[in-house]
Amino acid sequence: MKKAAQSPVDGGKQRILLLVGGGHAHVAVLADWIRRGPPAGTRTLLLTPSVGLRYSGMVPGWLAGQHGRDEGLVDLAALARCAGVEFVQGRCVGIDPQARVVRTDTGEEIAFDHASLDTGGEGRAAALLGDDPRLIDIRPIETFIANMANRAAPRRVVVAGGGAGGVELAFGLRNLAWAEARLEVTLVAGEGGLLPGFSAAVRSRVGKTLARQGIAVHTAAAQFEGGAIMAGAQSLEPADLVVAAIGSAAPEWVRASGLAVNDAGFALVDAHQRSVSHPHILAAGDVAARADRPLAHSGVHAVFAGPVLAANLRRLLAGEPPRAAYHPRWNSLYLMNTGDGQAIASYGPLAAQGRWVLRLKHWIDKRWIAKYAALAETA
Repeated sequence: MKKAAQSPVDGGKQRILLLVGGGHAHVAVLADWIRRGPPAGTRTLLLTPSVGLRYSGMVPGWLAGQHGRDEGLVDLAALARCAGVEFVQGRCVGIDPQARVVRTDTGEEIAFDHASLDTGGEGRAAALLGDDPRLIDIRPIETFIANMANRAAPRRVVVAGGGAGGVELAFGLRNLAWAEARLEVTLVAGEGGLLPGFSAAVRSRVGKTLARQGIAVHTAAAQFEGGAIMAGAQSLEPADLVVAAIGSAAPEWVRASGLAVNDAGFALVDAHQRSVSHPHILAAGDVAARADRPLAHSGVHAVFAGPVLAANLRRLLAGEPPRAAYHPRWNSLYLMNTGDGQAIASYGPLAAQGRWVLRLKHWIDKRWIAKYAALAETA
């Protein structure tokens, strides 16, 4: 095994902080290091498979021709360089929290004193729907982007998943920019129905917009049976492509590591984003689950947990206990792109729709990207 870093662990020598994954929360850590300077006496490394972070909220807009393919990318390598962080391109395949070593897909072992996990979850489409050559998962998002960009536009598409992600993908594919004719799109929302957890007002607006655009909706479970894609007992054939937006699974290496996990295998953390079993390890985003409260896996929570993660990492590296806690807001603003020049806003029981909502969404999304682009140019 190749050793990428040797951990000093103690003795007053330089500490090693390993950021595993380049997710939304770790982008905030890099930004904090740039603005305030890296923690004294610390060598920080970022291990991630991609040089850029794809902002998934802009992907439906890309499908509909509202954004360029790379407009939604954050340059992780440039941010790391400006933050004084060593960029290591690779994927985590194992972590030993006792020995404080991470194994990568390139055969390296990276030692650390403290680690932070923000790798996201993994696709589970084949495990839940069955295997079929027409099936693609939206995770990892870069594979989905490449798959869509490099294939001829399909004629008939089935989208599995009734959450906000599935709804936006159905709208984006219905309005696919490079298709000669509008795609025939069917949305299989699952037995939980359309947008579970959202208000009746939002579900009503989304349902009416799906109907107006000619997107059929089935409230049944999607599954491949005998080579056919089904919604319950009903065949949805013919279908050229099946896109799965059904949430993520925990990476296998998390459960295998010995870290405390929940029943689904996600790393259990407290309000400080600290592992409940190994306090020298923190985690945020889709790889983690709160032990003290239920919290949906959403990019919104990863974004807001990022500054908390940065503050607590600084304290840990200074030999102090973490103090910052992530307290989710009572509700979050969701802006769903309908692919036709409009968007639908959801905030608690409130709903709104129109072109102005899409302008608001574009402004928020592009401002988030521009903030990190500006930081990446500071060096």
